[in-house]
Amino acid sequence: MIVDKALYRDGRREPCGDLSDELDRMRSSGSPHDFLWIGLKDPSMAELEEVNAELGLGLHQLALEDAVSGRQRAKIELYGRDMFVVLKTLSYIEETSDVETGEIMIHISEHFVLTIRRGELSPLAGVRKELEDDPAKLALGPMAALHAIIDKAVDQYLEIDVELARDIDEIEEGVFSEELVSSDVIYRLKREVLEVRRAITPMIVPLRMLHTSQRSPLPHDELRLLFRDVDDHLHFVADRMDSYDRLLSDVLSANLAKISVQQNADMRKISAWVAIAAVPTMIAGIYGMNFDHMPELRWHYGYFAVLALMASVCAGLWVTFKRVRWL
Repeated sequence: MIVDKALYRDGRREPCGDLSDELDRMRSSGSPHDFLWIGLKDPSMAELEEVNAELGLGLHQLALEDAVSGRQRAKIELYGRDMFVVLKTLSYIEETSDVETGEIMIHISEHFVLTIRRGELSPLAGVRKELEDDPAKLALGPMAALHAIIDKAVDQYLEIDVELARDIDEIEEGVFSEELVSSDVIYRLKREVLEVRRAITPMIVPLRMLHTSQRSPLPHDELRLLFRDVDDHLHFVADRMDSYDRLLSDVLSANLAKISVQQNADMRKISAWVAIAAVPTMIAGIYGMNFDHMPELRWHYGYFAVLALMASVCAGLWVTFKRVRWL
């Protein structure tokens, strides 16, 4: 389904007529920086093939299959002069502290940009509007649209980084305080960090290629500078995610060690009280056998002497365990 379409000439949006006619005119007499931007959402293979045939886009069959199947690894692939980009978008859910992933696929060629959005986590309307407010940048051509989309996604990564850093600080503070933190909470956050790493790590090398390699299709030094800036931000987030992963591993180990120490302390306390209770239990058990030949039974103060013995031994054990910090 086409959700938006526009013709951009000299950096400004113009009314768009028949898509195939507009594309033919640009190819025959238009500026190399004029382009058609078509936005699709959750298209089927039939819809994609129809757009491809009607406009004569010449999309590679592999690119079409990737666009329909979705759930692709983030990547940038070159098909001759065309480029196919799979970009992961991220969203932080405040209520659950979860990170959810969306997907945008972009096909760039001479005079046109085709964006395919899957799911509800990859809105492009804001990106298009911001780019239309900057005609100078938009006049750089289709690659300016690609930069705006990737830049927006990387900005989302930076926002996710702030949220994850705050969650990690809270967990770290809890682990190294008196309270106990569930290991499940730490593991869940570690899994969210892994989700972010899976989204951004595959894009690092291809994005660097765009502004450093001689194979790069970027035509302007200005565009290379823009992509280099995005690349710096992407590397920053990737380094942070690596550090978060290592930190959470250390925090998880520290929390497990803390729980183990706490359990050992509890076992010492239980053992100490069992030892204290064992003395009166033993003595009471002996005298509960009711034998006749027990001198204490015929002694007037025998009962009180046995109670005093129990109390003295228990008090001595309590003092001993307290001194060695078992209690």
